[in-house]
Order: sequence, then structure tokens, then C-alpha cells
Amino acid sequence: MRKATDDNATDTPAVRAAIAAERRELADLFDSLQADAWDAPSLCEGWRVREVVAHMSMGFRLSLPATLGELVAARGNLHRMTDRVARRDAAAHSTGELGAFLRDNAHHPWTPPVGGYVAALGHDVVHGLDVTVALGLDRRIPEDRLRVLLDDIRPRGLKFFGVDLRGVRLCAEDMDWSYGSGAPVYGAAQDLLLLAFGRRLPYGRLHGEQSSRFTSTGER
Repeated sequence: MRKATDDNATDTPAVRAAIAAERRELADLFDSLQADAWDAPSLCEGWRVREVVAHMSMGFRLSLPATLGELVAARGNLHRMTDRVARRDAAAHSTGELGAFLRDNAHHPWTPPVGGYVAALGHDVVHGLDVTVALGLDRRIPEDRLRVLLDDIRPRGLKFFGVDLRGVRLCAEDMDWSYGSGAPVYGAAQDLLLLAFGRRLPYGRLHGEQSSRFTSTGER
């Protein structure tokens, strides 16, 4: 496994190109969704597809002062702030506009507060999967994008997303990658990425005696 690098080292033409490609591809996919899909639940707890897509472009549309103002209004709670903005913007914009925000900002230099451009790629990829996995769409993330994100998994990120991997080794079934030590949990690489970002996977996507720790209850 490659050693995680600092934020500056991950600002490469290849990572920026991957971000732009991911945003354009997702915009095309969102344009193809049926009207009822936008109101279907996503893997983000409490958010429909439309809230997820609205959130994905928040960093492009809000200036730094506006973002700080929203954070003050949320009394410093980042999760409360992002939830309120996502719900407001999902109601304020058409589905066509929400998809266009991603396409029109494919090369926007926004990055999350921590993690640089790799974190920006992760933001796009994981939220895209929040939509496609929840809707049962078979979109496969290119391996080069997945490997950048999987090789960047580190304890502080797992802690931030509330992921406890004690006694577990994640093992990708479709590429040469694993993480951790202990009882193996098997799944597609992109499903294991979702797991590392704190998502619970639909029933049947993960395998291994510890897989139920990371699986939604009930079959879908």
C-alpha cells in the first residue's frame, strides 16, 4: 500500500483531470434520471437524491464569506449547516440546474478544508455512489480514480466518518487492494470505499463474517 501524501503533493494534473471527468460523467447521469428518482432516498441518511446533488455543488456556488455566514447561522455545526443548505438549494433549483452546476464547474478549483484535490475527488465519487448505489444503477468508477482514493484512506479519515475497522481487513474482489488486519470483509472496491466513508451498504454487497457491521438491515 502506498503511503498517504500531503495535500500539496496530491495537486497533480492527473487528479484534476479525474475530478473534471467525474463531474461531467455524473452530470450526464443526473440528466438521465427519471423525475421520481430525484425524490428517492440516497445512502446519505435523511437526504434524497436531490439533496445529495445540490450538496455536491455547494462549494462552487457559495463564496467563502457566504459559507462562513451559513456556518455562523448553524452555530458552528458543519453538519447542520450542510444539511440546511442542501435542503434549501434542492428546493430552489430545478433538477436540470443541479446537474448543470457540476458540468459547468468541472474544472472548479474547490477543495474541502482538509485533504486537497484527492479529498475533492473523493467528495464527488462518494456522493455520486450515494446516488447510484441507492438507485441500483450499475455505474463503475474507473480503477485509476478508485486507487487514488483507496490509497489515501487513513485513520483520521475513518475516525471523522465514524468508521470502526478494529479486527477487520477490507479486501477488494475486483482489484488488488486491501486495508487493515483481521477478519476479511469482501466487496467491490467502490463499495469498500463507501464503507470507509461511513456508509452502510445495501444487503448482499459485502461478504464475510463481519460484513453485517457495515450493512443496512433488511434485503432490498
